[in-house]
Amino acid sequence: MKYARPLFTLFTMALLQFVAAIAVAQPSYENFKTNDEANNIEIFKQASPSVVYITNSRLVRRSFYSLNPQEIPQGSGSGFIWSRDGYVVTNFHVIQQASRLTVTLQDGTSYDAEVVGVEPDKDVAVLRIEAPREKLAPLAIGDSSLLEVGRKVIAIGNPFGLDTTLTVGVVSALGREIDSVSRRKIRDVIQTDAAINPGNSGGPLLNSLGQLVGVNTAIYSPSGASSGIGFAIPVNIVKKIVPELITYGKVQTPTLGIALLPPQYADYYRRSSRIEGVIVMDVIEGGSPEREGMRGLRESARGIMLGDVIVAIDEEPVLNEDDLLNALENHRAGDTVTVSTLRENERRSYRIELQASNSPAR
Repeated sequence: MKYARPLFTLFTMALLQFVAAIAVAQPSYENFKTNDEANNIEIFKQASPSVVYITNSRLVRRSFYSLNPQEIPQGSGSGFIWSRDGYVVTNFHVIQQASRLTVTLQDGTSYDAEVVGVEPDKDVAVLRIEAPREKLAPLAIGDSSLLEVGRKVIAIGNPFGLDTTLTVGVVSALGREIDSVSRRKIRDVIQTDAAINPGNSGGPLLNSLGQLVGVNTAIYSPSGASSGIGFAIPVNIVKKIVPELITYGKVQTPTLGIALLPPQYADYYRRSSRIEGVIVMDVIEGGSPEREGMRGLRESARGIMLGDVIVAIDEEPVLNEDDLLNALENHRAGDTVTVSTLRENERRSYRIELQASNSPAR
């Protein structure tokens, strides 16, 4: 029994050393991160200085008897730095009807913003602020055509006015369509389950490399809050639009040199005549369609007669005005396209040179 205490002491010391070794081997929570957590943290640190908070104010009369206008908040949203020249990209609906726009950077400094250009059909707007270049960190631009369902995406924005919030999700679907402010369809939209709430609009959707792949623009929710279905405009659309908005203030979509029948009348003719396509109301004098023999509406003893009804552009079907405009967006003034029409049940084909968009006709 005289060896019991030394043996007990040796066992105790060995046990303590073993426990100490385990404690040393276990990393602390502060230093331990999964690969996915580390990726999220890195992207947030890298991208959040590029995300801005946009407030929209409007001047209104205080009362019927007062002539003094009062500035009231109209709404708020998100945006992101496009270049060190002070250009900021956001949604058109974020800045719509604004009398004054304020852009707040991540460091809390605020600047009045001017509207450089807007494209309501794609819900995109470009603003500009006079801020020091060293404060402006543009996002890296990605390629939305490389996205796949299941890929991780990250949204950064200012939901409900809570600045610089990160949410994580995946690409839920590709090729969706949503209505823009102008009621035109925005095609090839990204669907994601990354939480998007009011105030996230205009903020960036990023891939796992921290590259911009979309602009968060809408949610599908009966309550108006995130329900796991959000939509983003693909960056490949945005990077095509933004340079034109910066240069011209609008998108330079070319025109055919024709005037279209207004939608309300066109819908009537489509229903009554059971036709699909875009009805030509008139052709512009001296333009390519007139030279090629295209016709608009004309009067006869039987009343107003249809002329050419456009049914395809370069063999791509055209069922309505939205299809026509989407086809023209892929071209520039001076390009020549093949326009297929129906006139009195006879299919015709015209080679039309597109005109600059300052023409009043489509």
